[in-house]
This record gives sequence, C-alpha cells and structure tokens, in this order.
Amino acid sequence: MLTFKQKTKSFLAFLLVAFVCLSCNPVFAETAGNTDAQPIRKSLNLSGLYLGFFPCADCQGIRTTLALNQNNNYVLITIYVGKSDREFVEKGKFTLTETGDKLVLTPRKGSTTTQEYLIDDDMLIKLDEDGNRITSDGADRFILRRKDVMKAPGNQHSGH
Repeated sequence: MLTFKQKTKSFLAFLLVAFVCLSCNPVFAETAGNTDAQPIRKSLNLSGLYLGFFPCADCQGIRTTLALNQNNNYVLITIYVGKSDREFVEKGKFTLTETGDKLVLTPRKGSTTTQEYLIDDDMLIKLDEDGNRITSDGADRFILRRKDVMKAPGNQHSGH
C-alpha cells in the first residue's frame, strides 16, 4: 500500500507531466496554424472604407472608394474625374490569396475580371492583371488608404 508521501510524489509527477504536455500542445498548434491564422487575422482587420485617386490617361484621375464588409462582400465605386460625374458601382466578394498578403475582388455580375491588391498595413496597393506591382509612371498613386487612419492635421478639413 502506498504511503501519503508516495501518493503525493506520484500526484506531483502526474501534474508535472500533464503540465508539460498541455503547455506543448498550444505551441505546436500555434506554430502549425500560424500560417493559416494569419489570413484570418488580416481578413478580420480588413473591413472598412478605403479611398484613393488613381492615375488616368484621359481624365484628371479616378476617384476610387472601396468598402470591405465583415461578411467578405465589397462595394467598389469609381468616378472618372474631369470626364464624367457618373459613379460606376461594382459589388462582389473578396477573398485572400493562400499566402494572405493579397486581396482578390471578384465581381458579382457584369465583369468576370478580378482585381488584386497587395495588403500593406492600412493600405491596399493595386496590382496589375498578372498580380504584380504596377511599375509604370504614377505607380505610387495606385494606393487605397483606409479612411479611419487618414487624419487631417489639427481640426482642418481633409479635403477628400
């Protein structure tokens, strides 16, 4: 029959082994799931309003507004400034690439062409048809900035 001291040692040894096993599992799960968890984390942080003014060959610029919803729906509104006051509205679903660093917009109807954006903090950088960064003149202007992080200095109006 085991004495109290032996029972205590056995119990403490069991607790030690259980603690080691339990403490290892979250590390392995976190490490293994880290690549999968990254896109989910980014997708949760992506919802919001993004604004930009893209270059245009035959107008003053393309005022672009992209609203990303938490349910992975989007609304993209473009206006060709200096050419027309008409708003072009596109609705659809957005997804992330497997690496989680690119956003893919897939329209519901009309166009079958998807658009890709590189995710960079609170900015979305428009990519070309092949999924590469645009390198032509004005390439640095193909950026949509998240509205809630765009701050006007002081109490001045941001000028939209």
